[in-house]
Amino acid sequence: MAPGVVSRFLRYTIFALAFANGGCGLNKALALDALPLAADASSVRPGLDEATIARVVRRAGELPRLHSLIVARHGTIHLERRFRGPRLDVSVNVKSVAKVVISALVGLAIDRGLIEGPQQPIVSLLGESVADAADPRLQEVTIGHLLSMQSGLERTSGANYGRWVNSKDWVGYALSRPFVDEPGGRMLYSTGNSHILSAVLTRVSGRSTLDLARAWLAAPLGFDLPPWDRDPQGIYLGGNNMLLSPRALLRFGEMYRNGGIFRGKRVLSEAWVRASWTPHTESFFSGDGYGYGWFIAKACGHPVHYARGYGGQFLYVVPSLSLTIVITSQTTTRTRVDDYYTALRSDVVGELVAAAVRTDTAASGVAERQNKEGGGGTDGSVAATGCGL
Repeated sequence: MAPGVVSRFLRYTIFALAFANGGCGLNKALALDALPLAADASSVRPGLDEATIARVVRRAGELPRLHSLIVARHGTIHLERRFRGPRLDVSVNVKSVAKVVISALVGLAIDRGLIEGPQQPIVSLLGESVADAADPRLQEVTIGHLLSMQSGLERTSGANYGRWVNSKDWVGYALSRPFVDEPGGRMLYSTGNSHILSAVLTRVSGRSTLDLARAWLAAPLGFDLPPWDRDPQGIYLGGNNMLLSPRALLRFGEMYRNGGIFRGKRVLSEAWVRASWTPHTESFFSGDGYGYGWFIAKACGHPVHYARGYGGQFLYVVPSLSLTIVITSQTTTRTRVDDYYTALRSDVVGELVAAAVRTDTAASGVAERQNKEGGGGTDGSVAATGCGL
């Protein structure tokens, strides 16, 4: 067969295998109308090779906790697969991936002049939610400290989560935690910080966080957003249990990848995207950087920005490779460094990043020159080792 025929044959074979195995594959009727399919795009920039896609699909299918995987490059979907669980257009609990949505809403509130900026003290925005006898250091906590998990307040996550969500006042409980570090100190990952931000958004706008998210994000990005958990005062839980479909997450990630623009229209300021992706601190658990709701790592020398949620919910954005990856998993198993988490990072995400690097290298002609000089090519170190995270 001619090379083009072989390429098309492999591509459609992969599609057929996807349907045969019960996944959604790359069904044109189900694909995002904002993102063309690789098979249908008439002029697609270098994407991902079929062998990598087949290898990733095969490895992903061996992971029983994995529900869905969507991969896009240059705004084109190269892999869209449901292994188990709901359809790709059905909203699912994305757990703490919701923190990047709350971060985006804060940025949008700043863009609209409702919040002065990350440097604004939270006490000025919370009114009676702050007890008269509160620790004076609470006056120093800013919007930025909450976003980067540097409030200094004792965590409401982990072992403290149950006590927090069983309290009668989630905002008051989070604000009354003792200080275990100074404001602006080390990262203390706490959903209570994100929930305080949800309360701030509600207070400064006079609208619920759900209403804001629907108007400012869901509507311009074109996805549905059902209600999720609320606290006893009616404030939507900030930073956890939000319900988004895998396709909605892809749209959100693509908007960030394009500097706040979706379908040619600005949704979020580019300045906020940059601020969110700037490391402000470092995770004690992973060593990765942390911005405003986003973790920051590197793979094959490329900055990787990602959101993660309990059980294995992930949104990865690699701007320098024009790569966006969505992963959803069952939500009943804790996300920790186990075989599943390692497999996702190395055999799925790392493999896809490595493939993107190889493809770009080949497209630039570097690989061809290396082959002529006897230096190898696309089967070199990146192909052999992948891009671990």
